[in-house]
Amino acid sequence: MRVELTFTGTGTSQGVPVIGCTCAVCTSSDPRDQRLRTSAVVRAGGRTSSIDAGPDFRQQMLREQVTDLHAVVFTHEHKDHVAGLDDVRAYNFIHQRDMPVYATEAVEQALRREFHYIFAPDAYPGIPRIAMHRITEAPFEIGDARWWPLPALHARMPVMGFRIGGLAYITDANHLEPLTWERLQGVDVLVINALRRAPHVSHFNLEEALQIVEKVQPRAAYLTHFSHQMGLTADVAAELPKGVFPAVDGLSVTSDGPEHTPTA
Repeated sequence: MRVELTFTGTGTSQGVPVIGCTCAVCTSSDPRDQRLRTSAVVRAGGRTSSIDAGPDFRQQMLREQVTDLHAVVFTHEHKDHVAGLDDVRAYNFIHQRDMPVYATEAVEQALRREFHYIFAPDAYPGIPRIAMHRITEAPFEIGDARWWPLPALHARMPVMGFRIGGLAYITDANHLEPLTWERLQGVDVLVINALRRAPHVSHFNLEEALQIVEKVQPRAAYLTHFSHQMGLTADVAAELPKGVFPAVDGLSVTSDGPEHTPTA
């Protein structure tokens, strides 16, 4: 199955440049060093889905000209990944349908707190209309594409990555669960977070991300969720191993790789 992923954002919770920072990365004129909050658009199985909807969601959908969105799939409940949910109402108005939203129980609870007005019994006119779907560790379908959850940890917080066809996407993690390693077998394209060079309490750093790439052995790997502490994108690109690339905003990658085949 053909899967296309567009990096709508590749930066940290603060984005790059960081407000008030005058470091070489934040003042760089290279557009690759300008990063919105991390998210992606996936086109697979006849459907277009957004992985996460952070505070830059509106800007990202406009920039990538996403005129029809069929689902929003959340990785976890941090604000830089959920803050833009209100803007799905534009799609409600255009297409006259509820927006399917896929989330774990913990993420749904956070959405109900943060966007209480969406779930109120007496809904205010014009609020987003969403249809909740629960994510567990079981695979689920969006259109004709099967999504395999990839459980991980973000420090102590459970997060979900996803494998769709031959492409796997994991952000905001510093530990992969055994089920995820099994579901990464034979993956064609791997997207993995790499926050910076120094160790971090809740994200893979560059060395750890490259160790995962080495173990998984995909055809191609893309590193995302860069902070300004990683350094200039051009410098990072020059030192990465063959087949490993820094993701940048607006980049699209494709996989025609195999579906995941469960071994148990």
